[in-house]
Order: sequence, then structure tokens, then C-alpha cells
Amino acid sequence: MRVDIISIFPEYFAPLDVSLMGKARERGILDIRAHQLRDWAHDVHKTVDDTPYGGGPGMVMKPSVWGEAVDAVIAGGRPRMIVPTPSGRPFTQAVAMEYATEPWLLFAPARYEGIDARVIEEYGSRLRVDEVSIGDYVLAGGEAAVLVIVEAVARLLPGVLGNAESARDDSFAPGAMENLLEGPVYTKPPTWRGRDVPEILLSGHHGRIARWRRDQALRRTAQNRPELVARLELDRNDHAVLDSVRDGASFREAGGDMAD
Repeated sequence: MRVDIISIFPEYFAPLDVSLMGKARERGILDIRAHQLRDWAHDVHKTVDDTPYGGGPGMVMKPSVWGEAVDAVIAGGRPRMIVPTPSGRPFTQAVAMEYATEPWLLFAPARYEGIDARVIEEYGSRLRVDEVSIGDYVLAGGEAAVLVIVEAVARLLPGVLGNAESARDDSFAPGAMENLLEGPVYTKPPTWRGRDVPEILLSGHHGRIARWRRDQALRRTAQNRPELVARLELDRNDHAVLDSVRDGASFREAGGDMAD
């Protein structure tokens, strides 16, 4: 996959040289190219913004600079263009999976009050352009959002994760316990600072372990994202778990108390 990023802070993307992203680049799975937007500004100060028409606070990024930059980067090609903005559609795991099927992504992270809207209109008539939000909050700029999106998308590409099964069990991944949040995980040693790994996980009883994991995922989802629970198909054991959460009761080990 080719990924182009146009930004006034291309150095922001140094983290994409490390860990899984760095290894994916070394293997040729990811081709990431960061471009300095100011290279297409022609005045002595390399200005990329100006005051907004209609008045108001802040500055707006100029369409002339963005237009030259995007034209030069795509050079007649047709990448999918992504503009991070709090006013965009929510970025979800489903969207990440959609982007992972694209051969070429172009990111246009804004600063200040955003990019002149005519840039979106212009390239929306020539490319597929998505305005995407990573959450209901405002950042100083779109670069951090680009990092989030690139990592979420790239880890889904074949060969990036050491174990391809890992992505299938992620929270929000299709089929991952019906989009329940992941429950807690444990590894060796079995006792650490007086805290034991739940006994059910050491039992070797795969059916009971699966039930316990689902119960933990239900509990975490009900506590942290209760709006997701309404979308689930629940059995009687699920209802018992949710009742215990609502009642504030301590969560029971599923092994002996609930039916398999």
C-alpha cells in the first residue's frame, strides 16, 4: 500500500519508522511518503494560511497551496483522499478494514481552522474524498489523527502482524464476539504481587474458558460502552452477566455458576 501525507509538519510522522509500521516499510508492505506542504508556497515566508472570509477567529489554509501540492503528489493517479476533521464521519474498525483494501491513500491533515472548503469540493469531483473524525474532540492539527488511522489500517495488511489471527479477535472486528470489547488478558507467571490469574484460564476446559471470556467481554462492554449492548443477540447466560453488572454485584467466575 502506498500512503502519501501532505503536512506542514512532516517530521510528525517519525513514529511510522518504528515497531510494526517500521518493519512493514522495510518489507515493502507499506510505502509511506511525507511531503512538506510549504514546498508549494511561493512567497518568501512560505505562507499556507490566510484570514477567513466573513470574519471570525483563526486562519484558514489556502486552496492555492493545497491544490498545487495535491496535484503534484497524485500526478494523474487516483488515490483515496482522507481529510481528518472533527466534523467528519466517525473512523471505526469497519472503516479501517475498508481502507485496508485500497492500494493508495492520500492524507491531508489540516491546521488552524481547517482547509478552504473548495479543496474538498475540487478533489471530491476527481477522487474519492473522505472527511473522517477519530473522536468527539478537537486536536491542534490533523497529524495525530493520521497516525491513528495509518496504524489502524496498516496492521490489517497481510504480513504486518506476526499472527494474522490477532486482528480477527480485536475489539470491533467483524465476528469478534459480535463487536464486544475485548476482556482482560493474562500471561505468565500465574501469581504476580499476590494477584492470581483467574483459575478458569488454567483449567484447560476450552468451553468454560470461552464462556468466561465472553462474560468478561460483556461486563467490560456494559461498563464502558453500554450503547453497544443493545445491538447484541443475548442468551440467558448473557442476561445473567448483565444483570450482575447492573446490580453492582461482583462478577462471578463463569466456570461453575453458569451453564455451558
